[in-house]
Amino acid sequence: MKSLTLLFFTLLLSVTYSYAQKIEKISTKDGSHYITTTIDYPITGTYLSVGETEPIVQLNPDGTGIFQLDDLSKTTMVWGMECFEDGTPKYKKGFNYAVYSLWYKNKEANSEMDAKEEWTYAHFSIHFQKKKMFIVGERSKDYIE
Repeated sequence: MKSLTLLFFTLLLSVTYSYAQKIEKISTKDGSHYITTTIDYPITGTYLSVGETEPIVQLNPDGTGIFQLDDLSKTTMVWGMECFEDGTPKYKKGFNYAVYSLWYKNKEANSEMDAKEEWTYAHFSIHFQKKKMFIVGERSKDYIE
């Protein structure tokens, strides 16, 4: 009976851990922040400029992605949305939109100097009536609630 109880609690802990929200503490030029890859909206996916196929911003569920610059050079990145220490997303809500802070940095470190590359802030907004999400105001994707 004890082994069955132990097995149950082990299973419960592993399931809880696998569904737990990942929170990471980062250091930026203006101090420490917490980030997560999960908010209440489907933020992962590909963001494009209107009528374009490139440049893109790709946000993957595991916190990796691609940030393609206007010259079409692609940088692999790690990313997260700013949150409180408990994982609750930080945002400013307007009449029909919400603004979040997206933080990202280069994932590929070719040297120790690159490994210490700074986190970069990007403006991220959700426009509820249009059902659109924007990164830096120019690249967007539609979403369904």
